[in-house]
Amino acid sequence: MSSSPSSLPRQRQARQPSSRQLTQGVYRLLRHRPEPGALPVLDARQRAVVEHRGGPLLVLAGPGTGKTTTLVEAVARRVREGADPERLLVLTFSRKAAVELRDRMAARLGGASAPQATTFHSYCYALVRAHQDVDLFADPLRLLSGPEQDVVVRELLAGQAELASEGRTFVRWPDDLRACLTTRGFADEVRAVLARSRELGLGPRSLGEFARRTGRPDWAAAAGFLAEYLDVLDAQGVLDYAELVHRAVLLAGRPEVAAELAGRYDAVFVDEYQDTDVAQARLLRAVAGGGRTLLAFGDPDQSIYAFRGADVGGILRFREDFPRADGRPAGVEVLTVSRRSGAALLAATRRIAGRMPLTRLPARAVRAHRELAAARDGGRVEAYTYPTAGAELDNVADILRRAHLEDGVPWREMAVLVRAGGRSIPGVRRALTSAGVPVEVDGDDIPLRHEPAVAPLLTALRAAATAALPDSGGLSAVLGVETALTLLASPLGGMDAADLRRL
Repeated sequence: MSSSPSSLPRQRQARQPSSRQLTQGVYRLLRHRPEPGALPVLDARQRAVVEHRGGPLLVLAGPGTGKTTTLVEAVARRVREGADPERLLVLTFSRKAAVELRDRMAARLGGASAPQATTFHSYCYALVRAHQDVDLFADPLRLLSGPEQDVVVRELLAGQAELASEGRTFVRWPDDLRACLTTRGFADEVRAVLARSRELGLGPRSLGEFARRTGRPDWAAAAGFLAEYLDVLDAQGVLDYAELVHRAVLLAGRPEVAAELAGRYDAVFVDEYQDTDVAQARLLRAVAGGGRTLLAFGDPDQSIYAFRGADVGGILRFREDFPRADGRPAGVEVLTVSRRSGAALLAATRRIAGRMPLTRLPARAVRAHRELAAARDGGRVEAYTYPTAGAELDNVADILRRAHLEDGVPWREMAVLVRAGGRSIPGVRRALTSAGVPVEVDGDDIPLRHEPAVAPLLTALRAAATAALPDSGGLSAVLGVETALTLLASPLGGMDAADLRRL
């Protein structure tokens, strides 16, 4: 039967579907049990860690030595031997690392219940929430993000600057600092002082007493600011990350909470221990101290987060901070085979690491940690110096393109490492993309304001707003060479490298 186009929809609406037609579009989602992960091949040092039975143990693991694999195998062995996964705790430094650990443990256990893997901050939040005073906080405590904390600090400083100009002030900042109260740099410095104070367990009173003993009026003012800052956070029912860990440590110091934590876990595993701070180490002593089973994995040579409060002394003091049940210092194991780097690259990194002081650890363990064996040959190390940052990026792009076009190296097997992601990655990505090098950046490494779709728009709006100010000299005076090139090569300008050269 033929139908005209106009009558076809009406006929379809009138026709009733059969039962068979109803079932053709139905889908069922089936959950399959994941297959067990392939059994990794462990060397003798890794097996010694996996077979560790009880008590504290420090595992020194250099780059590429299979630290995470060893940790996962140690957890999996305990679960296979009948340990309750809920009585095993895995702590790490970042959310990304926690997700990776959970995924790897689940794959290794083949669908069996995996232990809890979480960050220190997530663990602290759960502890604080479990013991939250319902009379004081009807709603759950909320964590401040970094930008939110920055806003709170800057608003308080701006209010104090206004009071100081009127001759009435609660916090007496030194005269030479009052002009800085409204600047972003001073707010960043104050945030750092607040965080380090709480990590060290200092409150407003103890920080003020320390300031008086040392004759530091700026720290005395910081103590007063800390008191006001904490009052504001309590009134809003929020916490920053440093305050969160501090309150968890205080909770762990209560006798009833300490007794509960002491009996909660049969074994605790800590990844990236070199990145912990003083407060986190204190919390760990409450959770897994007293000679209980604690395996801490780390590399003191890779301690890079001192600006966030990380204390490399924590891993160096581990043997004394976590003694065995009989009082002897904790044991030390060293992973000695690097599977990531070729022999030449590994030798270069070992020469640099060998110049770093590494005290308090047994000399035998330090030598084994510094003298890693490479699992494969190869690798090349070259060093370049450049007169300008632009020349550096041009040569990096040239090296990558030559490796791809002349040597056939896939793009996915290349990487560019930078020192400061927020400041360096946008410029590196722009330069490589302009040179025809495809770039993939982890979303966690790029703030929203630096995203390719956002940064040019903000730059253009900032330039237009500045040019509109009186005595600005207009847009041509506001735009510098670098800003102009950035806007022209962005989606707003739509120009490529050839267009820029012609211009």
